[in-house]
Amino acid sequence: MPFKFSMKSIFLFLLVVMIATSCKKDKTLEHEIAKINTDVQIERFDKLFSKVTSNKLVDIKRAYPFMFSEKYPDSFWLAKAKDTLQIQLFNEVDKVFLDIEDTETEIESLFNHLKYYFSEFNSPRIITTTNDVDHRNRIIVTDTIVVIALDSYLGSNHEFYGSIANFLKVNLNKEQIVVDLANEYAKKHTYHPERKTLLDEMIYFGKLLYFKDVMVPFKTEAERIGYSEAELNWAITNESYIWRFLVSRELLFSTDSKLPRRFINPAPFSKFYLEGVDADSPGRLGQYIGWHIVRAYMEQNEASLKDMLIKSTEDIFNNSKFKPRK
Repeated sequence: MPFKFSMKSIFLFLLVVMIATSCKKDKTLEHEIAKINTDVQIERFDKLFSKVTSNKLVDIKRAYPFMFSEKYPDSFWLAKAKDTLQIQLFNEVDKVFLDIEDTETEIESLFNHLKYYFSEFNSPRIITTTNDVDHRNRIIVTDTIVVIALDSYLGSNHEFYGSIANFLKVNLNKEQIVVDLANEYAKKHTYHPERKTLLDEMIYFGKLLYFKDVMVPFKTEAERIGYSEAELNWAITNESYIWRFLVSRELLFSTDSKLPRRFINPAPFSKFYLEGVDADSPGRLGQYIGWHIVRAYMEQNEASLKDMLIKSTEDIFNNSKFKPRK
């Protein structure tokens, strides 16, 4: 008796084949990228500075002139290194980053990906420091130097972060360093001049998040967007509702300056102004939806990463055929 295949069986079979093929391609690509083998050596300026003396200061300033503002005399730097609070910072950083090899390996992988997609990329010097827990400026990127403030990555429950809002300090951990670094490179490579509407903001941040999909695939989706797993699951579960809300209220093309504060900027929750919804929601849901619009665009179009990063809001939105998960 001949076998009979239902349309559902055929569809499932084709889906399995597609997934297997896709996984094989992904593994092959990652293998090729790993061959680039960028050599990353993190320079522990923070350790050198913690042991500075009047005799050593000249040599350290010669090696790291960009770390010392000329408006301050040598006496200032020597006093800073011996300050009680600064010593406490040094000690806490030393505990958490006694071994920095994992971070070094992750940055090397990021740089391999950057080199693969942007052949003009040259690995910069990676220099670690402390910056008095200025968590808003924890990574600085230039063409030749990256400076990472390790005292902003001591763990979200660290005593130094007691005065920082929970939604901000949740990502102040060492596992997030490479994600933040990838985000800084995303901003350097993303061209999006006009950000007038809510949709402009959504697509811009969607580009940054897609960039991280490509550059740090070894990180989870939750880590890439800076959500907890519970927050990401809430966004996934309510994706269709979020989209209907934005469309039905005609918010996508609105230029209301309050909208980024409601749906884009870091916040403890998104502001739908609906009881029973706001308190449960994570912040930055506009970024989340923008991320999936950009993903849909890349699935529907044969565009390179470089091409996508310079596309207009209209081009990406109109050609994404985006449909939220139900």
